[in-house]
Amino acid sequence: MKSKKKDALSKNYLDYIPQKVEEYKWEQDEEGNVTIFVENKGAFNRIAQKFFKKPKESQIHLQGIGNFIWPLIDGKISIYEMGVKVKERYGEEAEPLYERLSEYIRILEQYGFVTLKQQ
Repeated sequence: MKSKKKDALSKNYLDYIPQKVEEYKWEQDEEGNVTIFVENKGAFNRIAQKFFKKPKESQIHLQGIGNFIWPLIDGKISIYEMGVKVKERYGEEAEPLYERLSEYIRILEQYGFVTLKQQ
């Protein structure tokens, strides 16, 4: 039986097409900064909202190249194609490009913000 870590390492993320999970709303401001809105659901969150004044919605602010990558995730282009666009925009600043991009997409998938489909 394979471990989850080995499965993740054996995936060639460049061949996958990421798709945003529609549950999460997002916006991009004039400067290009992306904010993802996450609704805090569940009994624990309702208790925290009522008694500790926790927000009903959390905001996740992306940073750096993530602000450029997030709008590219449209369910149509592969991670490899995203890398080409990142390279065009950021050049050497993005290196090591595909390792970083694959890890970024893996993290987004792990947190449930995107799903991956094969080409």
